[in-house]
Amino acid sequence: MTTDASRLYLTDIRLPAREPFDFRASLGFIGSFPAMAGQQGTGQAALTLAVREAGATVGVRLTAAPGAPGLVGRLAAERPVTEEVLRAVTERLDCYLGLSDDLTEFYRLARQDEPFARVVERLHGYHQVKFPSPFELLCWAILCQRTPMPVAREAKRALVEAVGNRIDVGAERLWAFPDVEQLTRFDEGELLALIGNPRKAGYLYRSVRLWAGLDEHFLRTGPYQEVREQLLTLPGIGDWSASFLLIRGLGRMERIELDKEMGRALQRVYRRPVDEAEFRRLAEHYGPWQGYWGHYLRAGG
Repeated sequence: MTTDASRLYLTDIRLPAREPFDFRASLGFIGSFPAMAGQQGTGQAALTLAVREAGATVGVRLTAAPGAPGLVGRLAAERPVTEEVLRAVTERLDCYLGLSDDLTEFYRLARQDEPFARVVERLHGYHQVKFPSPFELLCWAILCQRTPMPVAREAKRALVEAVGNRIDVGAERLWAFPDVEQLTRFDEGELLALIGNPRKAGYLYRSVRLWAGLDEHFLRTGPYQEVREQLLTLPGIGDWSASFLLIRGLGRMERIELDKEMGRALQRVYRRPVDEAEFRRLAEHYGPWQGYWGHYLRAGG
């Protein structure tokens, strides 16, 4: 149902989720994720955010669906929400919140791994929350390199506000991250003026234009190594950033790498230092779910 209220067009939506699904766990993760601080609201058991899809800026409010796994919510926009926009927004939200992820096999494998099974017990029903879009994560991966978190967030805020994807829903002011077309309108000098770092402005300028030529569907579904190689052609994207993009931007869970943060999470859960060889053995147990294993280790270990 779509109506015009307070100069906004409102559209009710329902998003199904694969069982088991616990929206409280999703909200808990979002509320503690520093890269998204200030971008989304998680109060009153609801998620509020703005997204930019199909050329439209849309405010979103989501809550757990009563009596069924999934979410119900309302979209708010300054123009009527077309079928194209509705489809793009719902697909984006499904990807962002991992609603279609089937955790059955992952949980079966976890039951065979006693130390990790305790993590799954704490996070049962949590579907991996990604960045709202892989394009936003591409930009964040460049902005946050060797940079304190507050400085990177300020640079990101400058990009968002320069584009102006703002929508006021009631008393709440929501900002959507720019889409590819919007960021390609900035030349390198304008990006430098916004983020204040010549190297990152150059990376961002070139990577945004290259990303515009990539096929997101292929990045989500194509052969893993081919996708990784495409990502590594983007200026400013190295091995760590490519892995970050694959897992937290595109939901590619097939592979995972050992880094310092992962090493600390492993030690907390398995209560001993874990070297590269043992890490590989543990990861191989989870096969195509090893990315989920790694994310649960970080989020709940």
